[in-house]
Amino acid sequence: MRWLNGGPGTRAGTRAYFRQCMEQWAAGGPLRAFGVRVGSQAALAGTIDLRFEMPGLAPGQVNIAYGVYPAWRGQGLATRAVNLVCRYAAAEGATQAVIQVDPENPASAAVAHRSGFTCITRVPEGNGTRFDWYVRDICADRRRRTTP
Repeated sequence: MRWLNGGPGTRAGTRAYFRQCMEQWAAGGPLRAFGVRVGSQAALAGTIDLRFEMPGLAPGQVNIAYGVYPAWRGQGLATRAVNLVCRYAAAEGATQAVIQVDPENPASAAVAHRSGFTCITRVPEGNGTRFDWYVRDICADRRRRTTP
């Protein structure tokens, strides 16, 4: 949890986040949040967010953040979700995807690598934390979707 948002969430914080996500979808805003669902019962196994605008992103870049709940880890779900949202982001006009990984989170770095991302730099944040930036060009994802 520390890598995603600094610690455990609260009911009020979760409600506020869901409200923000619904507002962003309704307005066509820069945040698009998805649930990662599994099985015939469509159990919620995690989440993945796209941010088409945020500090540090260049025009055409989209940030991807993901989390898979402990019971569902190790099954390739995060990698599949990243590949799917890259296709979605490309269809929405993004040209490059970015995943920011805490250097102490090797599992997240492994997802980035398995999804075809390359680590290009380590960026220090104002609060003393640092993130490795993994990038992947996703223009090909757009062409693949439209080519028979």
